[in-house]
Amino acid sequence: MNTPSTYAVILAGGSGRRFWPLSRDTRPKQLLELFGGKTLLEHAMKRLEGLVPQENILILTNREQEAAVRALLGEALPAENILSEPAKRDTAPAIALGIGWVAARDANAVMLVLPADQLIQEEAAFRTCMAAAVTVAHQTQALVTIGISPTWACPSYGYIERGPRTQVAGAEDAAIYEVQRFREKPNPDLAEDFLRQGNFSWNAGMFIWSVSAVVAELSRHRPELAHFVAEIRHSKDLKATIEAQFAALPQISIDYALMEKAGRVLNVEASFDWDDVGSWISVGKYLPKDAAGNAANQALVQIDSHDNIVFSTAGQNISLLGVTDLIVVQTADALLVANRHSADAIKKIVELVPTALH
Repeated sequence: MNTPSTYAVILAGGSGRRFWPLSRDTRPKQLLELFGGKTLLEHAMKRLEGLVPQENILILTNREQEAAVRALLGEALPAENILSEPAKRDTAPAIALGIGWVAARDANAVMLVLPADQLIQEEAAFRTCMAAAVTVAHQTQALVTIGISPTWACPSYGYIERGPRTQVAGAEDAAIYEVQRFREKPNPDLAEDFLRQGNFSWNAGMFIWSVSAVVAELSRHRPELAHFVAEIRHSKDLKATIEAQFAALPQISIDYALMEKAGRVLNVEASFDWDDVGSWISVGKYLPKDAAGNAANQALVQIDSHDNIVFSTAGQNISLLGVTDLIVVQTADALLVANRHSADAIKKIVELVPTALH
């Protein structure tokens, strides 16, 4: 098989609201050192080692966070491998920018589109799965997505409805399925029904395709995005072209814009662990726990306190007395105390605190 060059576009934008006060608008989840002394963005790059040449890793962020991304990765990547969007336009325009960016370097490449803010610890299994997905994309010219086997009926994720299993030469060990359709975030009852049916996967937001295949699909279904890809590919001043055209693109997700309409989409079932780390509850699962179920990134003093999550960067003693199900997050300039059952509402608190703490 003639193996194509491989690129990865890591989407590293987003807001910093769910992990306040540790996260801020200029320092969202993927720039926090929550696991193993590295940021999620650094972990995302590290697990590409041996799969994608480092010079072929491209980081797409936004203007608020560009300086922090460059400070973090400046020694690992060339300056031209980091770009920022001039406006928030959802995932379809961002990914179109990434497609054009890769096409300008190699129009025959296969590219991976990966979020920066997910936790995957089984790196070898990740690389094996992604190598298989690259083979599938190259051999079939289908658009490929990664599905996560659901462990519970989560209503907060999008789902992939799988059809028949298929085989692709060179990726015989991978679990590959035709995709029947993408399903939006379901209500709890429908999520339970998906789980019972057994042919649904969580949509991890990871995509693998050849540049030629995705450009052909965009030309059929979203010609304005295909035109933007062509403009980026042939631009003599990449940043000027992005500045002039990006904000005028439609604000739409890649699922709505393309994946739900594409002629052939294949799902490669993940063979690795996966966590989208959506809240402090997720972080708590990976912190050391005491006998009472209190999860913390430092030593605690506690009496009659159970199932709390504590994360501090302030270097102060934290003591718990007679409390249960709290989230306590302490930084040098802010303190959050929340009921763990309200974790998803933490982003609302940010609207009420002084702008300097955003």
